[in-house]
Amino acid sequence: MVSEGTETTTMTQRPIRTETPAPAGAKEPHARAWATRLVIVGIVLAALNLRPAITSLGALLEEVRDGLGMSGTLAGLLTSVPPLCFAVFGVMAPRLARRFGPGAVVCAGMVAIAAGVVIRPFAGGTVGFLAASALALMGIAVSNVLMPVIVKRWFPDRVGSMTGLYSMALALGTSLAAATTVPITHALGGSWRTGLAVWGVLAAVAVLPWIPLVRERGNPSAPAPAEHVSAEVRGEDDALRVTRSRTAWALAVFFGLQATAAYITMGWMPQIFRDAGVPAGQAGLLLATTMAMGVPLAFVIPKVATRLPNQGPVVVVLGTCGLIGYAGLYLAPAGGAWAWALLLGVSNCAFPLALTMVGMRAKSSVGVAKLSAFAQSTGYLISIPGPLLVGVLNQHSGGWGLPIAFMATLMVPQIVVGCLAGRNRTVEDEAAAASRVVAAKRP
Repeated sequence: MVSEGTETTTMTQRPIRTETPAPAGAKEPHARAWATRLVIVGIVLAALNLRPAITSLGALLEEVRDGLGMSGTLAGLLTSVPPLCFAVFGVMAPRLARRFGPGAVVCAGMVAIAAGVVIRPFAGGTVGFLAASALALMGIAVSNVLMPVIVKRWFPDRVGSMTGLYSMALALGTSLAAATTVPITHALGGSWRTGLAVWGVLAAVAVLPWIPLVRERGNPSAPAPAEHVSAEVRGEDDALRVTRSRTAWALAVFFGLQATAAYITMGWMPQIFRDAGVPAGQAGLLLATTMAMGVPLAFVIPKVATRLPNQGPVVVVLGTCGLIGYAGLYLAPAGGAWAWALLLGVSNCAFPLALTMVGMRAKSSVGVAKLSAFAQSTGYLISIPGPLLVGVLNQHSGGWGLPIAFMATLMVPQIVVGCLAGRNRTVEDEAAAASRVVAAKRP
């Protein structure tokens, strides 16, 4: 066991390069403390908005399908849109952050979420709904990638705690939207359009703390960006090719499989319960329970993970809970609904574990940015077919047995690659070793 202040150094078995703040004057410590508190508020509010656009739709999916005239296959495509957008737009995040600063990009992301969530219910037709959803998901995508970067940059000695705080807020926003969307819809007159649009207010609030941080690069209270690091370190980071790291690939596949499970759960679990005879309101509460499990566990798991030399045992525990939950959902979906919701909620905490491993498997904030973009973009690409296949399997089999068996099967490779990604090593070391091997083979 190690203290939190030394967890990163211990995990990599060597000192970690971090971007240290620039020299400060007499008044700058107070400014830095104020900016740090503002960043914490911004991280929490941003994290609260990274899933309501998705889980609110899951709670009202049947109403949206009827209102827009969607088939089961098209609804499955709708649940596949989030990972597609995350993959396409997430890869742009590091380049945007280098040009405009991470704070500015996250601020723009919150604006995009607010606009997309408000516009999509009233855009008219399926095409307009998908386009506005893509706008909101673009904001979520870039914020997804940059959150680990901001944590590494502002809190290099508290990666576990801050990742836990961010993950806990994300889980809270997810479960809040799942639990309250149906009651809010009824309270506002019963229109699913209003029930979806109301979540744009929360996103608008999240814009506010990021506005003062938009000019982060020129702010003496902000941590020094990569330009303040030595030329040798900067050159090494710029030359980093994470695709040469086996750990990076294992982490990307692990991220993709856990994202597949998460988006299938968020998109389809309420409908599975409703088709088993569970009332719509209770189905939403069951999804909320699944998501709410991430609130305490998302704070605990990253702290536990950073104190272990290998995160494989945590991967196995989470995966086993998922297998048991799917078995129960197959055998007695209504009778043991609350138990299966709890177990699947524990299993879905593979997400904060994956985020934690992103911060642990790279040494600098530049390395984390590249690894985060690669793992998340590749992972979300992997996850795209999952929700769509569930919709197709349900429509053609006429039930949920085959889709649930498909979900359970995916849990096995998730455990395997998660154990590989959890090994004690960094992508910089692996990429450097791979480059040396390639150079040695050249004539």
